[in-house]
Amino acid sequence: MDIYRIVFSPIRVNTYVIADQTGECAVIDCGCYSPAESEVLSELIEKNKLKPVLLLNTHCHPDHVFGNNFMLTRYNLLTLCGSEEERIRKSAVNLSVILGLTMEKPPEPRAWLEDGQTITFGGTELTALHVPGHSPGSYAFWCQKEKVVFTGDALFKGSIGRSDLPGGNHQTLLDSIRTKLLVLPPETVVYPGHEDKTTIGDEIKNNPYLSEP
Repeated sequence: MDIYRIVFSPIRVNTYVIADQTGECAVIDCGCYSPAESEVLSELIEKNKLKPVLLLNTHCHPDHVFGNNFMLTRYNLLTLCGSEEERIRKSAVNLSVILGLTMEKPPEPRAWLEDGQTITFGGTELTALHVPGHSPGSYAFWCQKEKVVFTGDALFKGSIGRSDLPGGNHQTLLDSIRTKLLVLPPETVVYPGHEDKTTIGDEIKNNPYLSEP
C-alpha cells in the first residue's frame, strides 16, 4: 500500500490518499479548503496515475469535510461516514464560522458505516471501527494486512482528541481508544487526523492520557 499525506487548511488537517497495486485509491478526510488546495490533491492523484473510487470520513467536523464538495464535483464520490455524524455534518457550516472560516454545506453521504464493517477498494480491505468520544460517529479505518490504522481525531501521538465539542465525551473517548485501538497489534502504525504518525505500542507505553482511570 502507498500512503500519501497532505496537510490542508488553516486547521492543518491530514488528508490521506491510500492506493494499492491496482491503481485504485481511497481518500480519507478530504480537507482541501481552497481551489488551490484542491488542485494539489488532484495533481498528486494524476501524477501517480491513481483512480479515486472511495471517499471516507473519520468524522464530519469542518476541517475533515472541507473538500467533500470537491470530491463530488471532480470524482463523483460521496463519502461513507457514521450515521451519528449527521447532526455534525449539518452544523459544519455554522461551526466553521465560529472557527473564523467559511465553507459550503457538505453533500449528503453515500451510505452509513457500521462498526466492524469491511470496506474494499482495489485489492485492499479496511475495517471500520467505531470510536466515539471526540464526536459521536467517529470511525477509525484499520488495514490488518498492512498493519496501519487511520484514527481521525480519536488518537494522536502522545495525545487524544478533544471532547468539548457537541457530542463529545472524554470517558467515552478513553473507552473507545482502549477497546478498539489499543487492542490492535502494537506494531500497527497510527495515521492520525493531525500531526505525525505513531504506533499503537508507542501510545500504550508513552501516551499520558491513556494512564487515566
